[in-house]
Amino acid sequence: MADPARARKVADRIKVLTAQALEHRVKDERLGFVTITDVRVTGDLQHATIFYTVFGDDDERAGNAAALAANTGRIRSFIGKGLGIRLTPSIEFVPDALPEGAAHMERLLAETRARDAELAQASAGAEYAGEADPYRHDDAGEEPADGDTGGGGSGDAGGGDTGGSAAAT
Repeated sequence: MADPARARKVADRIKVLTAQALEHRVKDERLGFVTITDVRVTGDLQHATIFYTVFGDDDERAGNAAALAANTGRIRSFIGKGLGIRLTPSIEFVPDALPEGAAHMERLLAETRARDAELAQASAGAEYAGEADPYRHDDAGEEPADGDTGGGGSGDAGGGDTGGSAAAT
């Protein structure tokens, strides 16, 4: 099993070689604007998964997928000559779902911004149902009803008994 650093170097080299092969070696009219986005190689360097994106509509994506499938052997041969390792990994082309996922996230963010703007517009003229500040505040001259001195902030919230008297059980 190869170390992860070597697998990453082989994957990076396969990415460059695949791009070169698509640009200079493959002569297929179905092949359009293909971008190699990522390559993942197994730990034993026997299989490489090549992720790609295509600029265009569904028909162009299908045509590019067919062109890549038809030229897999030619591309693998070019990769094998360029890698210089004992065994050339088998390759598989997989369409990258990243652009579709990013477009979906952009649509969701746009919907959220529109809803936020609508909510801000609806709440612009709204008034409080009760008082503006519903919390009780101690007046400056009155003693609090619960026995808290109001100075330390410990209150009854688990700070313990600081008054010096013991509780009878």
